[in-house]
Amino acid sequence: MRDFVLCLMAHVHDCWHCGAKDAASLFCRYCNTIQAPTPDYYEFFDLPRRLALDPEDLKNRYYTLSRLLHPDRYTRRSEQERRFSLEASSILNDAYRVLRDPIQRAEYVLREEGFPVGDQRNKDVPPELLEEVFELNMALDELRSGDLEVLPQLELFRRNFLDMLARIDEGLEELFRRHDAAEGDERRKILAEIRSTLNRRRYISNLVQEVDRQLAARNA
Repeated sequence: MRDFVLCLMAHVHDCWHCGAKDAASLFCRYCNTIQAPTPDYYEFFDLPRRLALDPEDLKNRYYTLSRLLHPDRYTRRSEQERRFSLEASSILNDAYRVLRDPIQRAEYVLREEGFPVGDQRNKDVPPELLEEVFELNMALDELRSGDLEVLPQLELFRRNFLDMLARIDEGLEELFRRHDAAEGDERRKILAEIRSTLNRRRYISNLVQEVDRQLAARNA
């Protein structure tokens, strides 16, 4: 972990405290004063912008930074240092929450690379799913009208959708590996494919949530 702490000095800038021209990020290499934190989650953790991350390494970096940046360490420091500590702690927690989750991590990279992550669009729905969604909506309408005979059908829909999500997640892992190995235009093509896959995943996840809501309301 010592190497990681040293890497925190990799991104240079002027130190606000001692004026050094190559002070490094988070902590000045000369006076060790805390610096203005970067809002870039990957840069904050000193990680390459990859989609496949080692969860244990990320967790170790998080706990190391938590100790170094905790506001309690700066209660007797200057107002500037206390402010940077609070800002850094906030970014740290947000960044860890996002980067440790593969879906949120992918959505973050997409936004940073200029691929807005919006609501599901019909063209992103697999054609073979449209008929199933139509049948699902009919079953939900029947359940709302009090027809309990559709409960086994809804449970089957739910299992099928969960299986779809599992297969999509497996596909995303492969897309992540391809993204990390690619460069330039090829990487951007893969990002577009990842965005489309995430849209489909969100759509199916919403279907599962709707089934769960209706089943819970029926059992309440």
